[in-house]
Amino acid sequence: MTFELNVQERKLQGSGASRRLRHANKVPGIIYGGTAAPTLIELEHNDLLLALRKEAFHSTVLKLKVGDTVETVLLRDSQMHPYKPLVLHVDFLRVDATHAIHQKVPLHFINAELAPGVKLSDGIVSPAMNELDVSCLPQDLPAFIDVDLKDVAAGQTVHVSQLVFPKGVKPVTHGDDDPVVVVITVKKAAAEEAEGEAAPAA
Repeated sequence: MTFELNVQERKLQGSGASRRLRHANKVPGIIYGGTAAPTLIELEHNDLLLALRKEAFHSTVLKLKVGDTVETVLLRDSQMHPYKPLVLHVDFLRVDATHAIHQKVPLHFINAELAPGVKLSDGIVSPAMNELDVSCLPQDLPAFIDVDLKDVAAGQTVHVSQLVFPKGVKPVTHGDDDPVVVVITVKKAAAEEAEGEAAPAA
């Protein structure tokens, strides 16, 4: 999925200028990073709010058209009103197509209904993480990573090293760590019942 937004460069800054922008249904923001100077921008609020509600917008390389210039960026931060559906400010980071980036991408757990731990043992899928930090070139950044559960038994864990990553994408972990991504747990009563059934046979 490709996201392209038209933005305008803004000249004024400060809390007063930002309030006036919000009253005009616009959102103040900034583009920073790289060798160029930071660029202050303003965006249409409703367009931005709609984009922020899409999962892929948070983990996809975006294109911002600022006048005649197109900036290639990642969303770095967005500030929301405490209880209203209002975006107060947004930050974008420039990316270079020739340099690897680190970005968190969401995990999609698929085929849970086919997992032996769910079908045969009435287990529950218990994710240990919902997103993963990856390293890749901007053009290789995936919108998400699938975690296939079709062969996972009850009590079995899936680690980062067992995931299938797109070409050019590598997980970012600390040292020799191989974190747990998900486990299929069995309810205590069901586990005790299974043990009770197994005891006479032994």
